[in-house]
Amino acid sequence: MCVPPTRQTVVPLMATVQKNMCAPEASAAKTGEPASAVLGEGFPTPADLPQAYSELQERFQRTTNALGSAAHDLKTPLSILNGYVELLQSEKLGPLNVRQREVLGDMESSGKRLQQFIQDFLTYSALETGGLKMRFETANLNDCLSDVCRLWSARFQERGLALYFLANDKLPIFPFDSPKLQRVISNLLENSFKFVPQGGTVWLHAEPNMWERRSSVAPPAPEERRRLDISQPNSVKVSVSDTGPGIPAEFHQEVFDDFFRLPGTENQEGMGLGLAIVRRLVQGMGGKVWVESDSGAGCKFSFLIPFKPSQSPAGKGKNR
Repeated sequence: MCVPPTRQTVVPLMATVQKNMCAPEASAAKTGEPASAVLGEGFPTPADLPQAYSELQERFQRTTNALGSAAHDLKTPLSILNGYVELLQSEKLGPLNVRQREVLGDMESSGKRLQQFIQDFLTYSALETGGLKMRFETANLNDCLSDVCRLWSARFQERGLALYFLANDKLPIFPFDSPKLQRVISNLLENSFKFVPQGGTVWLHAEPNMWERRSSVAPPAPEERRRLDISQPNSVKVSVSDTGPGIPAEFHQEVFDDFFRLPGTENQEGMGLGLAIVRRLVQGMGGKVWVESDSGAGCKFSFLIPFKPSQSPAGKGKNR
């Protein structure tokens, strides 16, 4: 089951420099000019690299903002088109024949897919530019997960997939960002929905967890540590497991990268941002996410969220 891995990457500057490294030296040997003078023609010198890097960052920021604005501008006309489709399907403007209903059904599904693409990119753009803030409010995690399952249950049934979730009474009431956590679960369920074959099963499970986080501070003396009560849960572990095709071990880190698709899934719908958004949102809540899977043996995506939320911004860039 899994997420697309095709990455849209920028051609590395240093790779280009290395590829042409011999040309300036050969030219300098023939002309007698210093190599540094020749390197300056078209290539940044070591002293110029900080400025070049800063310019690339600024260009990336402007490009991300521009694409985010373009995606936002598409929302209004798309909403209007979807509204007209719903109006026609209601037959308030006249009865429809079988073929017309089929065409409108295709239009509706295509509109919803495009709407999801736009929403994914807007979320990614906001996370990348630091425009998405966490809002922690005390709530019931069981209710949050149940709401997501209700939204997905009909689609799973239509596809012939079983979706199971059983509320856990041991989960305490704690502060978390409910809309963003629902987005995380929804992205993970969508991932299973796309890759689990018909007749497959998906499980959603949550339980209290003791998360012993690494610290840069020196640990206490052994005798002090033994006196500590570390049996009390300090986080919640949420897992989405399925009976899909699985993910090879070599891609367990890369599936959370931006625009990444697994080999052989390039024709799947989406932009390869679903799991990248999951990683950023989970990190923004002070948690971590990982996958356990083998080829042909299904997938289990899990993430931890602390009961006491951190105030760090939503994760940006690679896995931390």
